[in-house]
Amino acid sequence: MRNLLTFIFIALITVGAQAQKFGYISSQDLLLQSPEIKAADSELTTFQNQLISSGESMVAEFEAKYKKYLEEANSGTLSQVQMQQKETTLSQAQQEIQAYEVQVQNQIIEKRAALYKPILDKIKAELDAYAKENNYTMIFDSSAGGILHALPGDDLMDAMKTRLGF
Repeated sequence: MRNLLTFIFIALITVGAQAQKFGYISSQDLLLQSPEIKAADSELTTFQNQLISSGESMVAEFEAKYKKYLEEANSGTLSQVQMQQKETTLSQAQQEIQAYEVQVQNQIIEKRAALYKPILDKIKAELDAYAKENNYTMIFDSSAGGILHALPGDDLMDAMKTRLGF
């Protein structure tokens, strides 16, 4: 009786293990090959270049004012009060440039998130649908480095590229 129960238990575990289906995909490679991500990156680069151009003009204006201040200070035409006022103005301009740099970084992060979100949502929906249609229990991300061994037949990259149209 005990041997029979052990046999049934082992059989159930074996059947349960065989019923599970696992796959893997490199999300990093999938994103790099996505035409939508490439278009989003291009748009992001254009946006970033516009912001940088504005920042460069701020820096050029600051440098011109600073150069003029140095010339006036070295020539002795400025009083101590005037020098302090110009230094305060220059310091404020420098702080504005630094604040703009932080603002630019935040705007780029927000723009990237806004551009990527619908693409990532689409990819996730397609991956979920594929997994459900093909009875996958789990799909791992091989770009995260968590898979030490996998059979080539379980790589879902080609199937997902076909589903996503690239």
